[in-house]
Amino acid sequence: MNPRIKTLLKYIVPTVLSQCAFFLFLIIDGIFVGNGVGTDALGAVNLALPFVMVVGAVFMLTTIGGVTITAIRIGRKDFDGANDAFMNSLFCTLAVSAVFTLIGVFFTKPLAAMLGAGGVYEKMVTDYLFWYSLFTVPSALAVALQGFGRNDGAPVFVMVSTILSTMLNIFLDWLFVFPLRMGLKGAAIATGISQTVGFLIISVHFVMKRGVLRVRRFKLSGLLFKKVLKRGVPELLSQLTGPVMIYCMNLMLMRYIGEAGINAYSIICYIISFAYAVFFGVSEGLQPLFGRSYGDKNEGDLKFYYRAGLILSFGSSFVIYFLTILLGGPICKLFGADSETTDLAVKAIPLNSWSFIFAGLNTIISAYLYSTKRTKESAAVNVLRGFILSPICVFLLSMAFKDAIIWHTIGIAEALTFIAALLIVKNSEKHGVDFNKK
Repeated sequence: MNPRIKTLLKYIVPTVLSQCAFFLFLIIDGIFVGNGVGTDALGAVNLALPFVMVVGAVFMLTTIGGVTITAIRIGRKDFDGANDAFMNSLFCTLAVSAVFTLIGVFFTKPLAAMLGAGGVYEKMVTDYLFWYSLFTVPSALAVALQGFGRNDGAPVFVMVSTILSTMLNIFLDWLFVFPLRMGLKGAAIATGISQTVGFLIISVHFVMKRGVLRVRRFKLSGLLFKKVLKRGVPELLSQLTGPVMIYCMNLMLMRYIGEAGINAYSIICYIISFAYAVFFGVSEGLQPLFGRSYGDKNEGDLKFYYRAGLILSFGSSFVIYFLTILLGGPICKLFGADSETTDLAVKAIPLNSWSFIFAGLNTIISAYLYSTKRTKESAAVNVLRGFILSPICVFLLSMAFKDAIIWHTIGIAEALTFIAALLIVKNSEKHGVDFNKK
């Protein structure tokens, strides 16, 4: 087998499986909540989802910033520098997660109101946010250590830790939602405990010193903090596109379709989560390869992995698109949706899912840019995608054409972003890849 393909599979296969296992945290919660609590509870989770995704996005700011620097330094054989980046990034993640715990625990009601949770949804959303926030610190550290473990040559161990914590989540979801009848609170606690166990498992890699990265004493570095945050900004923006899109869609759906639209979109969001699990799995699997190739100044390998990422993303998005069309009805039944929600969701799924084709390609392009020190270019792609084109398309097109086009708006925004992203890459490489950027 071609050594490049062998390396590609070594990183991408376990990373995609890890991301899909993480996706199961969401979908299993949805299945148990939908069947054990009710369709309105699915809508409540969907209303809380923007906050959950914002928290995850901020974790990626500190984590991806750190792993990007670490990968490049490992590629240069600067192992001490890689460890400095690792520890400073880990400390930053710990501090930020503690802040989110305080916000989620002590400001739950204002937060729920800001997310649009009123009437039937208010109590369910506040319960979910409170218990989710209690476990923010171990959840954040689990995500961070999984990212660094992947860059430390342990993608398979990361996959194992994720799968084991997912299996525990399945059992705890069943226990808390059905026999103990704890509702949404139980689902949030189950996920929190499972993430904590995942954190403990992945910690073994670093405690046992199986790679070059070590948990050790370190000196806080303002300069390194600045670099970590700078390199992590594009991924923060990429992760924030999800909650921005969902928030905008929720507003328009509530305005033009009502609660049935919110409940139907909650099911579609689980499908979106699965698609993004695959896309992020491919991009995160490629990130160490991009970083090391860049650090080693190997343009041949760098371009090979970039093209492979685009092909894999394009192919997987087509497969997911056709599967969602074929399995729309059974997916709705899996979540225990009522007939009104099922009918609307089955009609809306194919109208929404074609966006996956361009979303996957945009994710790979963004990862390629931020992994090769093109922070501004990657940030530009994600700002266009999440903060300019998506709101414009969702709000303006929905207002102009109402429910006739509302499900297509995200796809239109993703397609326009893809065109802009290709132009940005072409412009940044008009003189070849710059391996000497600071």
